[in-house]
Amino acid sequence: MPRLVKTILFGSNPRLTAIRAGVLVVTAIVVFGYVLLPVRLTGISMEPTYTDGELNFANRLAFSWREPARGDVVAIRMAGPSVLYIKRVIGLPGEQIEIEMGVVKVNGEALLEPTVVRKAAWNLPALTLGPDEYFVIGDNRAMSMRNHDFGRATRDRIIGKLLF
Repeated sequence: MPRLVKTILFGSNPRLTAIRAGVLVVTAIVVFGYVLLPVRLTGISMEPTYTDGELNFANRLAFSWREPARGDVVAIRMAGPSVLYIKRVIGLPGEQIEIEMGVVKVNGEALLEPTVVRKAAWNLPALTLGPDEYFVIGDNRAMSMRNHDFGRATRDRIIGKLLF
């Protein structure tokens, strides 16, 4: 192999190049295997915030130092170990949640939801969340309630916060 080609492929110090490549591979395995979980969004329940088929990453460490907050978009296990849903947290532990004619009420007060563009006349009787429960729902409230997965989720089902 001519010297110029070797220098281009392996650099002026091949040993250092191999060490850098190894560090890069190990870092990628740790980051994408344990910290950032790739999530492909399927369905229209989070439109217009996220669209069907979009790829995003859930940060598994986001809630290591704090609990999920109202408005956080999270990856959540709602139906088995390999099925992740993307939903927005609107209810926190101990709060009372109610949906009346499409308006979400938290402890009797209407919740301001700038991410929800269209609302249908959903109705959900008041329910009180347990000490380890969150209420999650998608942003697309124009779709029928029965076609939309939402509701209570315990903290252990929330995998991480979406990055983008």
